[in-house]
Amino acid sequence: MATASELTYGMVVRVEGQIYKVLKIESKAASAKLGGVVKAELSNVVTGRLWEARFRPQEHVEELQVERRIMEFLFRDGETSTFMDLGTFEQVDVPDEILGLAVNFLQSGTTVPLEFFEGKPISAATPDIVEARVVHTAPPAHSQQDSAWKEATLENGITIRVPLFIAPEEWVRVDLRTGRYLERAHTDRRRIA
Repeated sequence: MATASELTYGMVVRVEGQIYKVLKIESKAASAKLGGVVKAELSNVVTGRLWEARFRPQEHVEELQVERRIMEFLFRDGETSTFMDLGTFEQVDVPDEILGLAVNFLQSGTTVPLEFFEGKPISAATPDIVEARVVHTAPPAHSQQDSAWKEATLENGITIRVPLFIAPEEWVRVDLRTGRYLERAHTDRRRIA
């Protein structure tokens, strides 16, 4: 058991029979007439729903121990992705909801830290930004407008909107939280996976 004032980012807790992962935490000190409050943004590990919870600082929540393992992505089949434990060679199917948009950018052999609770995967530590190659888009055009965009198909088949100056075969950076173009990737700094 932990008190609400001890909650930290990334902790997994059980509240009212549901299992949540702590995404944000904010504590407000007590004032003259009011007691302190701990505000937490929690994500249900089963449904993915967000909950803005408020706790008294000394209120108890059940802290759960999770197992963290580095797993290698093998392949995607329908709504699940198969990962393998590099030590035991055990294969685990992970639902796409846990991986989010990152599931579209995983390549065979990529390692991903996964968290397990009671033997079931509950979360994945995927990067916020990835680089991908544009395979099809209109020829580049230089415009005075910074707000002009065009469609581009990435090597994984995903279509995003990019600025007019992006050409086919260029690498771009994509924000996995939103699925949007961020910037042109600099080939001299690009990491090969």
